[in-house]
Amino acid sequence: MSAATQRRPPAEHPEALRGNRRRAVKPRRAALPPKAKTDGDTVATLRVSTYNIHKGVLREFMGLRRVTRIHELRARLHELDSDLVFLQEVQGRHERHARRLEHWPDEPQDVFLSRSPRLRQTFETAYGRNASYLHGHHGNALLSRYPIIGLENRDISDHALEKRGLLHCVVKVGRLDVHCFVVHFGLLARSRERQLDALIDWVSNTVSAEAPLIIAGDFNDWRNRLSDRLCREIRVVEVFDAMRPQLEFVQRAAYFARDRQPAIELPEALALASAPRMVRTARTFPALVPWFRMDRIYQRGFRVNAARVLRGIEWARLSDHSPLVADLELVDPGA
Repeated sequence: MSAATQRRPPAEHPEALRGNRRRAVKPRRAALPPKAKTDGDTVATLRVSTYNIHKGVLREFMGLRRVTRIHELRARLHELDSDLVFLQEVQGRHERHARRLEHWPDEPQDVFLSRSPRLRQTFETAYGRNASYLHGHHGNALLSRYPIIGLENRDISDHALEKRGLLHCVVKVGRLDVHCFVVHFGLLARSRERQLDALIDWVSNTVSAEAPLIIAGDFNDWRNRLSDRLCREIRVVEVFDAMRPQLEFVQRAAYFARDRQPAIELPEALALASAPRMVRTARTFPALVPWFRMDRIYQRGFRVNAARVLRGIEWARLSDHSPLVADLELVDPGA
């Protein structure tokens, strides 16, 4: 394990927050239906989330002052009841923020986020450092309710001005090893193409074709130039694309009803369901008014039961990206 990659067990004790004037965060209901329960030993249902947390710091809507959002962000993440959380722009250390920002955590953000404010839930964490500077470092992280039995972080930076990395973790879910890749690609199109090359090569040479696989993160691929190639070469499916057959079934049922009752008018949403991709559903950036498809969840070896972008002013206060959440059903092929 390199110095830039760290695995941390679940936290056991609460940290002492500096100061006691922070207002309590009211619990909110998650935007997805209740997570399905595991059925015996052969089927596991995982709730997977991906989120670029913008280092837990955001500027106020009306002003230039930076404010700490990491405490509220932690509360909202735990409300999702996710089993695997793929995080980008996680601050491992930042000495300036620690001095200047009120209530800045004393520990790395992945450790801080792994612990529920009420200590009812904890995650194992893995952190991969991407960018280092005089006053700190940041990178990708995975939070897992299942044991993390292997991890590796690789630098895929294409130039000195953008430090990017891929974090690979192996998570033990029952008898199966689930391979998880946390992704954060660059802002330049040619950089993203070369970084995709590195991802495809790593998966092809490391992960068995039969092994369950989840790739999630901030791809910065707002023009959707990478998805088809990624799906074709390593046989993954983007979660919103996997939901399309259900929409087609609903659309066919609606047309059947209309043919029997010509007075029935189809909703506009069903009329648009034949679009080649669910672009509107997966827009995640900017969080206040999502327009670009920056964040993705790709999977192999799962059945997608639900997928959603979490939007609204509550999420826009926490980061410039909106989180994605998907419910995936894993079937043990050896059962």
